[in-house]
Amino acid sequence: MEKPHNKLWNNCLKVIKDNVSIQSYKTWFEPIIPLKLKDNVLTIQVPSQFFYEWLEEHYITLLKKTIKKLIGTEGKLEYSIVMENSFSSKKPYTVKLPTSNRNVVKNDPVSMPLDLDNKVIRNPFIVPGLKKITVDSQLNPNYSFDNFIEGDFNRLARSAGFAVAKKPGGTAFNPLLLYGAVGLGKTHLSHAIGIEIKKLHPNKTVLYVSSEKFTHQFIEAVRNNNQNDFIHFYQMMDVLIIDDVQFFAGKEKTQDVFFHIFNHLHQTGKQIILTSDKPPIELSGLEQRLLSRFKWGLSADLQVPDLESRIAILEKKMYTEGLELPKDVIEYIAYSITTNVREIEGALISILAQASLNKKAITIDLAKQMIDKFVKNTTREVSIDYIQKVVCDYFDLPIEILKSKTRKREIVQARQISMYFAKNLTKSSLANIGANCGGKDHATVLHAFKTVNNLIETDKRFKGYITDLEKRIVIQ
Repeated sequence: MEKPHNKLWNNCLKVIKDNVSIQSYKTWFEPIIPLKLKDNVLTIQVPSQFFYEWLEEHYITLLKKTIKKLIGTEGKLEYSIVMENSFSSKKPYTVKLPTSNRNVVKNDPVSMPLDLDNKVIRNPFIVPGLKKITVDSQLNPNYSFDNFIEGDFNRLARSAGFAVAKKPGGTAFNPLLLYGAVGLGKTHLSHAIGIEIKKLHPNKTVLYVSSEKFTHQFIEAVRNNNQNDFIHFYQMMDVLIIDDVQFFAGKEKTQDVFFHIFNHLHQTGKQIILTSDKPPIELSGLEQRLLSRFKWGLSADLQVPDLESRIAILEKKMYTEGLELPKDVIEYIAYSITTNVREIEGALISILAQASLNKKAITIDLAKQMIDKFVKNTTREVSIDYIQKVVCDYFDLPIEILKSKTRKREIVQARQISMYFAKNLTKSSLANIGANCGGKDHATVLHAFKTVNNLIETDKRFKGYITDLEKRIVIQ
């Protein structure tokens, strides 16, 4: 037989449902639990102080009318607030209200599931005072999979990300930790995963937040004594994306709260996506218990893009923006900036801006001037790819032939010159230089270096080639 307080509350819900939106109903009324009905006083349990305050501010008139309609003019409402004592003392929480028809009573902590089906809850920390009650995922729509260039340098990370997007929380990649140096696409990929999840699973609650913002929100929660609301909010995410977790280093209390949030999400099958500049084993300043959890899923790295990928990134950027650039300018940018996707895109924007503002044609000379300014006052290492391009252009040879196994004299000499400059002008190992010059070993690179040095000393014409090539390779 249905208990009186359950029956009364169900009747209240029927009235409330007709007076609020379905989203508001699911958010603010479905989680309420009726506890008892005694002397015309209905006691309901709400999950947090913030929840109670929201009801008081936005729905008290509706609640008051509903209670009086179903109980009578003597009807009263009493709140029982759940307090999770993760941070505060174990004393029950008590609040007294100024009105006579609503009470808030002491309540020992009651176990209440935090993962509520189809729950949409407002984040009280992102935009204080915001009346909207949906969660803003904080995802950048420009950072989608469509705009993410795949290559050997990021294939594992992208494939894992796409698998997670199709089945969040249902793969072995939980957590998925994406790591790599600055500007290699970690943030782009994490946003892309979140966007794809929202597209494939529109009912999932996805949130992207930087580690800095998470820390700031936690500090504010401590200051305002809202730690429990802070935890409650984050524990209700279906997919949580934390960018740059290395910045949690040294922040013990932030690590502690994130540890508990992480555990809850993982145990309830929710998806966690993290980014970092280093793999877990190299992260310092983080607690071992947290690092061990980072290793539970998959750590996938994003490496420096190869030449083909850098060209593809530029072409994709141009296509997206509806731009056109001469092929030699695109190649020059890709050859000149080798370590950072963000710098590649920045150089492209600088060249376009210069051409537009000064009404100049986009030429290779303009590109050289702008890239020189773009990286001025820095010691920039030229790449093996760029050296090979300059040498091949100088001797009018296809770069594929330079990397082939042909033993034709002019090809061998061009290959040796490339190895010579690679050894002199880059920090690459002999083995790496050989691998990029047709799969040669380090002994072959050393032999090439000695051969070129000997020819410089004995052949004036050959020395002229080297002097001329060095001016072309080294950007002043």
